[in-house]
Amino acid sequence: MKYLSQVVIILLVVTISLSCVAYRAHHAALPEAPGLKDYYRDYFPIGVAVSARALYTDEAGLVIRQFNSVTPENAMKMSVIHPGEQQYNWRDADSIAAFARRNGMKLRGHTLVWHNQAPGWIFKDANGQQVSRDALLQRLKEHITTVVKRYKGIVYAWDVANEVISDRKDEFYRNSLWYQICGEEYIEKAFQWAHEADPDALLFYNDYNEISTVKREKIIRMLNRLMSKGVPVHGVGLQAHWAINEPSAKQLDETMSDFAKLGLKIQITELDVSVYRKEHEMRQWAAGDSAMAFTAEREQQQLEQFRRCFESFRQYRDVLTGVTFWNISDRYSWLDNFPVRGRKDYPLLFNKDLQPKKAFWAVVKF
Repeated sequence: MKYLSQVVIILLVVTISLSCVAYRAHHAALPEAPGLKDYYRDYFPIGVAVSARALYTDEAGLVIRQFNSVTPENAMKMSVIHPGEQQYNWRDADSIAAFARRNGMKLRGHTLVWHNQAPGWIFKDANGQQVSRDALLQRLKEHITTVVKRYKGIVYAWDVANEVISDRKDEFYRNSLWYQICGEEYIEKAFQWAHEADPDALLFYNDYNEISTVKREKIIRMLNRLMSKGVPVHGVGLQAHWAINEPSAKQLDETMSDFAKLGLKIQITELDVSVYRKEHEMRQWAAGDSAMAFTAEREQQQLEQFRRCFESFRQYRDVLTGVTFWNISDRYSWLDNFPVRGRKDYPLLFNKDLQPKKAFWAVVKF
């Protein structure tokens, strides 16, 4: 009996081992489920904004499976990458660039000049007073040249100037410190210096609230002005921070059509669809904000909006050269703190468990 028991154990171990080998061989032979990038292979690259930290979590696998382009969410913004006049912080940007190279993904640079997340030092002279126009332009040139050259041949497209158009109906350019000190020249120079640093990179102007007819007209007027001067601008980035109630199909088609007439490349650069009605300004917590559940009604409204958006995107495939989601999954979104701090949103195609939501299937089944 002793020997019989040993034989049974040995046979059991062998059987389990062979089963494991067969299981691994079977699953290794199975094709990987297609990702967003595969469904849209014949249309345009599908990208995602990432942090360096996220790429060390299980979200990295989702990024690799689903996307073929990445954008650093914050790592290349001026205050992060250039926090002091003689100080550059390359760590996170280099980490994201290395991830993109390892996985054969495109890399978008974001962003070279912006009124927000600009380091305070750049606007001050040695005495703490407001810096002169010439000094500020020289600092901007050094920043752009240094950053763009570091990622030359790695970053294929840059959001050069970000959000320089005012949201006010009676104001054209945003009254930022960049504009107050340099006038509109800083915008032209930013494109010029980026082009000089990497002549092969595609250079985009990037902005939000592009579905507003008033703001869209101003963006288009500025881009036409830049092109008429020979400024090397190659495309326009539409941020597409949208919601369940906007844009309408008509707004979306008019927006895409108007920008397509420019003759520039178009990219959707920061796509998300809030499950709350759109608000444009930060505000305090109010009654009703505690109702944060991802209800069946919100799920259906979001699904329909995502479907509407991608139907339009496919129609403009001749001029649309990329679609990038702003953040990876519903685990984290900047909208969790805008317009209400601490109000959970669910604006992406993957839930907190990194599983595709119903909206995902609405986007890929066409």
